Amino acid sequence: MKQSRPPTRWYDDMEAHHAALRAYFARTPRLAPRLKNWQEDLPPNQSVQTAPAKLIHVTEINDIWMELPRYQNIMWGCAWVGVITTALPFAFMASIALRILYDCLIEGNVRYFIVFLSLLIGSGLFMSSMFLLNLKMALYVPRDQPIRFNRARQKIYVFDYHRTWNPWAHWSASVRVFDWADVYGELAYDPDRYSQGYPLFCAVCKPGTHEVLERFELSRAMLNPEPQRRLWSFCCQYMQYKEADRTPLLPGRPDSWVPRASQRWPEEIERESSSAPGEEQE
Repeated sequence: MKQSRPPTRWYDDMEAHHAALRAYFARTPRLAPRLKNWQEDLPPNQSVQTAPAKLIHVTEINDIWMELPRYQNIMWGCAWVGVITTALPFAFMASIALRILYDCLIEGNVRYFIVFLSLLIGSGLFMSSMFLLNLKMALYVPRDQPIRFNRARQKIYVFDYHRTWNPWAHWSASVRVFDWADVYGELAYDPDRYSQGYPLFCAVCKPGTHEVLERFELSRAMLNPEPQRRLWSFCCQYMQYKEADRTPLLPGRPDSWVPRASQRWPEEIERESSSAPGEEQE
């Protein structure tokens, strides 16, 4: 005779639910200081990886090094729209203002001349700043800021481009070099409207400790965290000289990235990051 299952009381389910919630929020990160919106510590890069290895994007990969792109979450077409919508109204307003200034001079109205001249200078500075900001975004900001993994040297090379909201300032690029042994993977959750999801971060720690010196983003936010876990698994297995499928999840480049060429690595870094020790190209 088939035994009937005892009925489940509703408060038993609630207690299990509350226990799961308490366990979830009681989790603590391995590294300190804590990553903002931390969600999960990924397996150490020297350990056995449990997630299947899978690239998301890849620029180039071979037996010595691989380069992963970090595409920027920027609407590049809007930069060109900004160039047009600031240049045309400014030209129209300037022509009217210059006509008014001319009339004030002819009529000898010095007070109105000073007022309109001040307004013209102020609006001209604002509009020219907006024009230059959009123009620099469209022409000079690299579409991706790549990361290069050199498993022969066990180092990673991180390209960063530093832009600000001040269009008159110099926007510079830099390259940071880290020992792979000091790098840990972390997942966060970004609630932002335009970049909502799970970004993958790399934390660089003081050798032999869990004290974070600095962090950088390896892969921008995705709605599902599983591709990020698989990307981290691939990076670790690649640096461990293990074989894995090199076909990326998303081949090619995003349409918003084309046709702008990527930023070039400095010549010295290019030679070092693409060769094994003692094999630097002349």
